[in-house]
Amino acid sequence: MSKQKTNSPNFMTRREALKRGLLGTAGLALIGPFSRQARPAPLSPRARSVIQIWMWGGPSHLDTFDPKPDAGYDYCGSLDKAIPTNVDGIQIGELLPLLAQQADKYSIIRSMTHGINAHETASYMVQTGRTPGRLVYPCVGAVVSLFKGYEHGYKGLVPPYIVLTQPQGRFSEAGFLGQRYKPFATGGDPNQTPFVVEGIVAKGITDNRQRGRRKLLHTLDSLGKAMPENPNFERLDRCEENAYGMIFGEARKLFDLSEEKDEIREQYGRNTFGQSCLMARRLVEHGVPYITINYKGWDTHKQHFETMRRKLPEMDRGIATLLQDLTDRGLLDSTIIWWSGEFGRGPKIQWDPPWNGGRSHYGKCFSAVVAGGGFKGGHVIGASNEKGMEVTERPVYPQDLIGSMYELLGIDPDGPMPNPRNLQVKVMPSTKEGGGRLREIM
Repeated sequence: MSKQKTNSPNFMTRREALKRGLLGTAGLALIGPFSRQARPAPLSPRARSVIQIWMWGGPSHLDTFDPKPDAGYDYCGSLDKAIPTNVDGIQIGELLPLLAQQADKYSIIRSMTHGINAHETASYMVQTGRTPGRLVYPCVGAVVSLFKGYEHGYKGLVPPYIVLTQPQGRFSEAGFLGQRYKPFATGGDPNQTPFVVEGIVAKGITDNRQRGRRKLLHTLDSLGKAMPENPNFERLDRCEENAYGMIFGEARKLFDLSEEKDEIREQYGRNTFGQSCLMARRLVEHGVPYITINYKGWDTHKQHFETMRRKLPEMDRGIATLLQDLTDRGLLDSTIIWWSGEFGRGPKIQWDPPWNGGRSHYGKCFSAVVAGGGFKGGHVIGASNEKGMEVTERPVYPQDLIGSMYELLGIDPDGPMPNPRNLQVKVMPSTKEGGGRLREIM
């Protein structure tokens, strides 16, 4: 695959490429950032990559990492047991036995809080560390792409910020950084063969047909033939080479999970989430700085416990295998795992119709989990009360957690954030509300 300089002032923009008919979003994703401002000097990084496991809809803290078995049926429902882990004194939910044996690798934050119960606002706050206002700030993935992407030596086969498989759509992930910092969303399902990745693998389109389309494109390109030395067409040709390099080259192999042994695929779980975890490990191996797994199905207003008995074993298997696999390959020390949703679920169960045993949104107190990349394992940060309703010890706000991750990545959270609008903003806000960065586990 040809290498392409992205610091040319005449480099073709994404919009220009679309107007000129460039085939394949994968090629467009390789277009480099437009900001030419000087970057602040990086801190000494301990982490090189982040795998964000986004529990889309908000997971229940009582049923996962902050169980309250003595709270009673109106709070526990049928999941009224906590199980010990391989770390003395730490217990987690009964449907997470595999993660219970990996507790020495992760730390639990049981005092996350922001007080917001709306999906959009809570998602924005947890993923940016900001309260909504006049500006739309970029999420963590976009910021990591800014500081760890193409302008900072990233030479990966695929863009530096990948989403498996669908973007949330709750807010603009790139914010004021602009379209070039949006994630590359794969689409498709990694549990299917083939994994139909947007712009790389087209469902029902053979390689021969793709080559035929490219040949037809060249046949119809009369203007390009008439102006063979025009610099605009030369740049378009380079974009096309990159796009087809992804379709037929090493990037395609990267997304081909059939190259993995059946045994490891079974260990992760032959479902969309399990295979997304495996795909995330492959991306980390290839140096991708930021991967988000958007894990749907956690907005459990109804049939909560039926859903938990199906989803929690799936989650348990995928994340536990990911932790062990990264450890075995020597990658966990340089890879942050961040498990969180936009909020938790209401500790008190809604038994009345139409909910019939559901849990509502709850931003007052919820849990998050971090592992690897400089975070210590085997710890619990903060605490909630006996029914999980209130934070009683060491409140942790989104900006505290995000700022801690930035530090481990070598991004100065107190430094300026370069941006194309020349806004005078810091990477993270200065606020007295935050409980402080997670020094206990860093």
